[in-house]
Amino acid sequence: MRPRAGLAIAGVAALAWGEWLNWCWSRVLVGNGGGASEAVVVLGYRNPQTTANLINRWRVRAGIRSIAADGVSETRVIFSGGAVGSGVAEAQLMADYAKSVLEYDGRGLLEDQSATTWENIMNVIPLLEDVDCIKISSQPAHALKARAYLRRQRPDLAERLVRADDYRPGEWMVVKPLLALYGLWTLRGLKTDERKVSL
Repeated sequence: MRPRAGLAIAGVAALAWGEWLNWCWSRVLVGNGGGASEAVVVLGYRNPQTTANLINRWRVRAGIRSIAADGVSETRVIFSGGAVGSGVAEAQLMADYAKSVLEYDGRGLLEDQSATTWENIMNVIPLLEDVDCIKISSQPAHALKARAYLRRQRPDLAERLVRADDYRPGEWMVVKPLLALYGLWTLRGLKTDERKVSL
């Protein structure tokens, strides 16, 4: 086999592996849902500037596209993240982006105190008590970690978790192998029963 052919095969295999892992992670600790109300929790990422960075913009887009198209009478989008990287809370930067760029005019709530994923979940729990479905929007590995944290903190609410639209085939394809490697590292503390794929 020629070196170029070998590199091409390795590259395709890495891309396929990254796609597969991210697909799997998006289907762990979720159910089929149903009900009249939903909450979409958009998790923030460290943001040193005064406008939403690339990752936060993508997470907001994934959160907005996760809103159910029909059958839901009430949706709230919860932007979660404190002022970790700058003087402005990630939640505020994401909400501003949703409103000014994506023209989101629905109900939006801010949780602007958390500095970690554990705190994100702990601080949004009071905003989730009365909804039928809960979606968590982030990169698939990070969203899985947050779902596992909700399951640990409030197993009753975790039963309401459904898939967000944060995985799409081919989206971020070139960096998905890197996201997969990072995801494996960040998810190393999950228990076996927190890794079961829901098909």
